[in-house]
Amino acid sequence: MTLTELAIKRPSFIIVIFTILVGGGIISYKQLSYELMPDFSAPLLTITTAYPGASPSTVESQVSKPLEDVLSGMENVDEVTSFSFDNASFVLLEFKASANIDDALEDAQRKINNNLSKLPEDALNPVVAKIEPNATPVLQLSAVASKITDAELMRLMDEQLLPQIKQVKGVAEVQVIGGERRAFRVNVDKDKMRKLGLSLAQINQAVAMSNLDFPTGKVKSSTEQITVRLTGKYQSIEDLRNLVLVSKGTSSIKLGDLAEVVDASDDQVTISRLNGVNGIGLRIKKQSDANAVDVAKLTKQKFKDLEEKYAKEGLQFTIATDTSIPTIESVDAVIHDLELAVLLVALVMLLFLHTIRNAFIVLVSIPASLISTFVAMYLLGYTLNLMTLLAMSLVIGILVDDSIVVLENIYRHLQMGKKRRQAALDGRNEIGFTALAITLVDVVVFSPVVFIEGTISDILHQFSIVVVVSTLMSLFVCFTLTPWLASRFAKEVKLNPKKPFQAVLLWFERRITIFTDSYVKIVGWALRHKISMGLIIIGIFVASFSTMGLGIVGQEFVSQGDQGKFMLKLKYDKSATFAENNLTTMKIEQLLLAQKDMIDIVFSNVGGPSAGLGAAAFGAENRSEVTIMMKKGKQKEIPTIEYMNAIRTKIENEFPGVEVKALNMGLIDSEQAPIEIFISSNDKELMMKEAQRLKHAIKAMKGAKDPSLSTEDITPEVKIALDREKMGQLGVNVAAVGMQLQGALSGNDDSQIDLAGSEYDIRVMLDAANRKDIQDVAEMSFTNNEGKQVRLADFANISVDNAAGTLERKNRIANTTLRCYVLGTAPGTVATAIEDYLKKEPLDPGVRLTWGGEIKRQKESFGALGTAMGIGVILVYLITLRAVPSAVNSKLNS
Repeated sequence: MTLTELAIKRPSFIIVIFTILVGGGIISYKQLSYELMPDFSAPLLTITTAYPGASPSTVESQVSKPLEDVLSGMENVDEVTSFSFDNASFVLLEFKASANIDDALEDAQRKINNNLSKLPEDALNPVVAKIEPNATPVLQLSAVASKITDAELMRLMDEQLLPQIKQVKGVAEVQVIGGERRAFRVNVDKDKMRKLGLSLAQINQAVAMSNLDFPTGKVKSSTEQITVRLTGKYQSIEDLRNLVLVSKGTSSIKLGDLAEVVDASDDQVTISRLNGVNGIGLRIKKQSDANAVDVAKLTKQKFKDLEEKYAKEGLQFTIATDTSIPTIESVDAVIHDLELAVLLVALVMLLFLHTIRNAFIVLVSIPASLISTFVAMYLLGYTLNLMTLLAMSLVIGILVDDSIVVLENIYRHLQMGKKRRQAALDGRNEIGFTALAITLVDVVVFSPVVFIEGTISDILHQFSIVVVVSTLMSLFVCFTLTPWLASRFAKEVKLNPKKPFQAVLLWFERRITIFTDSYVKIVGWALRHKISMGLIIIGIFVASFSTMGLGIVGQEFVSQGDQGKFMLKLKYDKSATFAENNLTTMKIEQLLLAQKDMIDIVFSNVGGPSAGLGAAAFGAENRSEVTIMMKKGKQKEIPTIEYMNAIRTKIENEFPGVEVKALNMGLIDSEQAPIEIFISSNDKELMMKEAQRLKHAIKAMKGAKDPSLSTEDITPEVKIALDREKMGQLGVNVAAVGMQLQGALSGNDDSQIDLAGSEYDIRVMLDAANRKDIQDVAEMSFTNNEGKQVRLADFANISVDNAAGTLERKNRIANTTLRCYVLGTAPGTVATAIEDYLKKEPLDPGVRLTWGGEIKRQKESFGALGTAMGIGVILVYLITLRAVPSAVNSKLNS
């Protein structure tokens, strides 16, 4: 007994199966979570190592290179890129697509732990982490408290609020920007210290040695025992001020005699503001396997709970950006389109099949196939995202194909005078192979995408599986439900022109007949002029592919769309102080806030995250970010890109010393430039020369915007060249000089003061008035082996020079990254223009160029999709070799 015969003669079995499938689909649908796009992050690891006080060249030689040597031999490593900044090293490991990133993280951590001795003693332990380059914060917000001070809010945030926020299900990281941390400052007066014959090293040692608790033991008697503990930690700021450094007879020198000891705050290196109001900025990032919408919902509920819990402190959280909102809106829009598509299909079916009864038989295949697909989506761990919903929208037309073919043949058998059951059975059996071929053609077109590797597979994997599963379900429906319903409800229809609705159907039939006759004539002409038709088809085929080469159709990895949101990246002169940065950024914020009719939110991070993976980890005192949200619907009046560029021009005109970059934050928030070119060479000078040449060439290209080199920033720095012979004569050593310089300029915070159960740093360093310029550095004094004071200028040559602000290496070779944004065109069009230029003006043979970023993914995707399409075409051809003759024979036999 065939499947169709079973469905017709024993329908209970099929009804039970579809009841289970549809019921399970409805339950599964309620369990599915929302996501904007499937996760398509590359397998990447980052190794972040802080090295306070070190220059980029020192960081590169002492931290980045040793880490490269250790990590480059790891299994499945594809590329190793290192970034060396002031005070920190950042190493990026890119693995092959087949690598298990969790195993790689453990392996990297183990290798680093075994080689910590190769790193400088002053460098902090490297931090290994997984990273998603395209993952932006789910939420960005500002926290303020109106009834407590900024320092108290920061303490509340560190000790109570952050731990609770991090406990929210799905939250991976909470990045804190701004805030004022309480700290006790010991600002040492250089002249007083020199007169008293002391050094910073001695002061630091005295502060540390007088701030200890000791459990010393127990005293015991025959009846009891008591623990004895020495409490030597500082209990107040007065204990610190009255610390005796030197005692001579009845006189003593206290810390307060040569330093200003104050209860203040630590140096601020980031400030966060929302619409001009200072607060603590929070960037909430989700775990890689967490759902963005669920994380945003749970986190916002947590904020409400915290506001109620800390109402007496006046705590308030204000959301600046919420990526879950456009996610929900986008998904709802696709669902709306899905509903509209079903309605339109129903109307079309009614026009062609003439009765609601016949149209209903066909339309059963849509919910039966789609709802059943939710079961597979749930079991495979898929989400309701743009790709899976797009797949469902696409297959609606495909789902009815099989049932239409089967029903049309059953209808023909009814016209032959057969009874419903016999007509249903004979009609399905006769056309069964053709229906199978129709379905398999769709399956073999989409299924090869599943077997390719790379980013495009991550994006289209769910799309392809949903199409294949739902299409196969439609085949199952047309073999079971459709013939069963036809065997019970189908009937031959003869249209009556006297009935209004049927008169409309007759009019439609006449129009279809006219169209069919015209189509037959065109086909007849094509068959009579085979060569001409062949040339026309070849011409259309070539012209289609030429549209990309001619720039008619742009090339873009993911279309950004217009979300009414953009970001301004502000860069000041490298020598600009943080205070200057903050002051100018405030003025720019006021300029933006004055646009009340257009702008809703201005969220600023002064000195906070900036462009580039490494910079995003450490920030920069001369950079700021301003995220702007336009008022809802305003992007329909004026496109975001157009308004964004107008604002940028206005800022550049009013603040000529500020470098401004404007980024449209579209469907997928990404601060990464769409065009990235890696330029590597063993000869750094040649590399920079060729990179600058290419940069200037790109700058003149149409559509290219803001090309920049990652290593072109020049940082002024004070160079201290030691005279080792004089050092030996004067009795000072390099280690003592380096440690004292670091303590004087960066501060020493090894000691803490305990107040009411909370510990606060004690930062010992030179007073700000004693570290203003190069002369202050030259006048710094050191205590030699004989206890005498020696000036730095007595044994060192001190000068001001320019050095690279960032050093970069790729696969253990010097590298610079050329990044470029685009305006008014697709990234692929600009990339094509760059390739054309390089064909005419190639780089020096000693310089290697490779593509990265979106263009690299785009090239890989085109290749992978081309392969998948080729496989699909071959499979379709093999199926049609058998299916077409079968279909023709069945028609001839009829």
